[in-house]
Amino acid sequence: MTNVSDASDGSMAQALHCQRRLAVQWVAAGILLPTWASGAQAQIALSGAINHAGWFRALSQRMAKAYCQQHLQVMPAAATDVLGHARKMVQQGSAELARGLQSGQWPAEVVRQLDEVQKQFALLDQLTAAPTSRAAVVAVSEQSDRMLLVAQAVTESIEKMARVASARLVNLAGRQRMLSQRLAKNYFLVAAKADSKVVQAQLAADAADFRQAMQSLAAAPVSTPAIRGELELAASQWVFFDSALRRPADEQGLSAVATTSERLLSVMDRLTGLYEAALREVLG
Repeated sequence: MTNVSDASDGSMAQALHCQRRLAVQWVAAGILLPTWASGAQAQIALSGAINHAGWFRALSQRMAKAYCQQHLQVMPAAATDVLGHARKMVQQGSAELARGLQSGQWPAEVVRQLDEVQKQFALLDQLTAAPTSRAAVVAVSEQSDRMLLVAQAVTESIEKMARVASARLVNLAGRQRMLSQRLAKNYFLVAAKADSKVVQAQLAADAADFRQAMQSLAAAPVSTPAIRGELELAASQWVFFDSALRRPADEQGLSAVATTSERLLSVMDRLTGLYEAALREVLG
């Protein structure tokens, strides 16, 4: 019979081994790993961890959106800036989450998921560095979806660690960032004639998901004047973005989607930050 203590020690050893492997990988990539406090401060930081992990979802789609935008020559200079900024944000988010690894906070499964996010990002980063073509755009989109899948998994895992209902709001608001970028990416895929029935169905489903999530956030018990203000602004920005998505994929339509998707992303990021602050108070 396996001793419970031995099994626990084995699990802990496995987690520490995974953490060290991931830390070494990030150091090799040039990411500094600062020390993260343990105890109450580490618990409070779970709110930020949900936000950072959730950002990986949006950044995967944002990189693919910008790459497709480059292929279509829609505001190409801005698209290049967006792509570079997204890469830096993945690295910054990785550094923030790595701080938790040094305190021994993350379970082995979370470490494994974070490791997988980095692997999928490395592949996406490599693909988006290559010259664009229709085939390359499809490959980038597919890889961005693989990164999104593992980013969603780790975000949900960290949310569960918070063990409070308001943690879901950080996750939900953060997911809206991803939807804004995936909607734009898929619109561009259609314009590039690199779409499929799945892409077209996803466009309709994502728009419905976004509207439903906004209703859920508006009805949530966690609210402040700042949150209500950003919710109203997000609702108005969604009207502009939704209108742009319904336009033909001509020069004006493409530019409208590029700009309105960025504005909506900015508003949803501020709103996610407000929910993060509210969760931090609950955990504190």
